[in-house]
Amino acid sequence: MKEIKNILICGAGMMGKNIAFVMASNPAYQVALYDIYPTDVAAGIRTNTKQLIDKGVLTEAELEERLSRISFTDNIDDALVSSADFVIEAVFEDMKIKQETFAKLEARCSADTIFCTNSSVMSPSQISEKLQRRERFVGTHFWNPGHLIPLVEVVKSDASSDEVAETVMEVLRSAGKKPVLCKKDVPGFIANRMQHALWREAISIVENGIADAATVDEAVRYSFGLRLPQLGPMENADMVGTDLTYNIHDYILHDLEDSHKPSKLLAELKDAGKIGFKTGEGFQAWTPEQWRACRRHNLRRA
Repeated sequence: MKEIKNILICGAGMMGKNIAFVMASNPAYQVALYDIYPTDVAAGIRTNTKQLIDKGVLTEAELEERLSRISFTDNIDDALVSSADFVIEAVFEDMKIKQETFAKLEARCSADTIFCTNSSVMSPSQISEKLQRRERFVGTHFWNPGHLIPLVEVVKSDASSDEVAETVMEVLRSAGKKPVLCKKDVPGFIANRMQHALWREAISIVENGIADAATVDEAVRYSFGLRLPQLGPMENADMVGTDLTYNIHDYILHDLEDSHKPSKLLAELKDAGKIGFKTGEGFQAWTPEQWRACRRHNLRRA
């Protein structure tokens, strides 16, 4: 496995800063951030981790130790860029910008530098299609907020080598993350495919008058939602038996939502400007106090 010492994060926005904070947890790594705009990285990381300090999860001394391993440059010709062994790109979700970023990196980094793209939706195969050494490229989908959610989906492109994918998995493990391998470059990767399958059925239940939106959320929170962190769907299927799972699916699947387009109700809400917290109404009505309480609650849970 390639030895990793110098890690470069391209893009010093919120996600980039959070990723830098995570990778600096391992004293073996020196972490650099590159952005075209001058950025106070330390101040941003302090803001993003304030709640961890306030709750006693992280001490001031631990934060300062991590910050001591993090550098910043706005010069792409800086040695912090060219000396990188491992790059995680976290720029805007724009295909042209991502491709241009990696073209510049490939011209400056060594031939065996590992390239990773942090994207929740974009194909790593397409992002890397113009590179000369495509086998060293994978997707790394950090779930937001990147310093709190353990999962990182490592997504192989149509050219990624097994060795590079395993090296990326090991580097992420060494920084305290929980990497999972997505063997095929498919839209939504692993977790978002399952998440939006659930959302599709949830919206369909509301649209067809089976239950209102608040009831759907309660049904999830107080049933299988409590079980999911400890018992995943495949493990659960084996627990109850594949024979029982087959019988249930044989009975129910024909009645579940299988539309390949967004629901009519969702389109109507969007077109009416009822887009959720930002406007005070979506599937449900929200006062500013309610949506602020919801965000605080979910941040505490994360």
